[in-house]
Amino acid sequence: MKNKVLITGGAGFIGSHLADELLKHGYSVRALDNLSEQVHGKDCGRPEYLHEDVELMVGDVRNPEDVKRALEGVDIVYHFAAMVGVGQSMYEIKEYTDVNNIGTAVLLEALIKNPVKKLVVASSMSIYGEGLYKNQQGEVVTAEERPLEQLKAANWELYDAAGNQLEPLHTPETKTPCLSSVYALSKYDQERLCLMVGRAYNIPTVAMRFFNVYGTRQALSNPYTGVLAIFASRFLNNNSPMIFEDGYQQRDFVHVRDVALACRLAMEKDEANGHVFNVGSGNNYTISEIAERLATVMNKEHLVAEVTGKYRVGDIRHCYADISKAKQILGFYPQVEFNGGLEELADWLEGQIAYDRVSEASAELAARGLTV
Repeated sequence: MKNKVLITGGAGFIGSHLADELLKHGYSVRALDNLSEQVHGKDCGRPEYLHEDVELMVGDVRNPEDVKRALEGVDIVYHFAAMVGVGQSMYEIKEYTDVNNIGTAVLLEALIKNPVKKLVVASSMSIYGEGLYKNQQGEVVTAEERPLEQLKAANWELYDAAGNQLEPLHTPETKTPCLSSVYALSKYDQERLCLMVGRAYNIPTVAMRFFNVYGTRQALSNPYTGVLAIFASRFLNNNSPMIFEDGYQQRDFVHVRDVALACRLAMEKDEANGHVFNVGSGNNYTISEIAERLATVMNKEHLVAEVTGKYRVGDIRHCYADISKAKQILGFYPQVEFNGGLEELADWLEGQIAYDRVSEASAELAARGLTV
């Protein structure tokens, strides 16, 4: 009999795909999820996409009784429950800290009383702040945050002390974190708490630093979700996507099924215990390129992206993954090619309804002085 697995946040975008991956490999799966309105919409019940073999418990990771009930008979835990989004985290500070930090603390106290064979926690590339860079001499350097005066002048790149532009590199797990948003701070806290308590109580623990995850089932009406879902929501409503800065900032986009694969491997490989892993594609794309590619597969080429020339507090310029550690230890190699992943996303989008709340969210950020 294969292990019984609990996924907190298991009815969400990544959690539900992980459930599919685990069920396919013979595991039994329980999901604990509060079916948050921002993600699932008003008066939502069990999501249609959630596999029928997933045992869904509706509850809150901050509630010790819900967590205790969810852990009964469980061998493995994936902790994915979290509030997600850089911009919103900068004003809903209590909510993000409560769900992400306190929720993790409640789970860990329960695991101390009822240890499991393994704990895998979802972390985020946001903890890096800026990715890794090299200077004109070819030396690898850590970039400082961009000064506000520079950003107000619409000068977006990063420079060394002599004023020479730095060149971005693939970012490995060894890069020192630079926490530039409440969300990033809370994800780092989740990661560290799990690894620290896991070590203290002999619960093998792995942290997975997700880069920009895309694919079917993403919450299209949540204006603080991943950039591809936000662009898709704009296109579905025949609106042009809005891009911060100049559109040339670079990110790593990884398909949700590849993320699910990496997470299964992290659970199955003893060599992963105690480690953190980047989970990305190892490729980098500009945000403008992403908008154009999505417009093409959705037949929305006439909706040209609006480049706002504004900076959003907490945003960084370039960050994309070095996945060599995940390849070496987990045997993780991304399977979904980007064009194929986008086409699959476009097919799914055809049947979706999205409430475009991007303008509303942008106005909220601007009113609070969080865009310049």
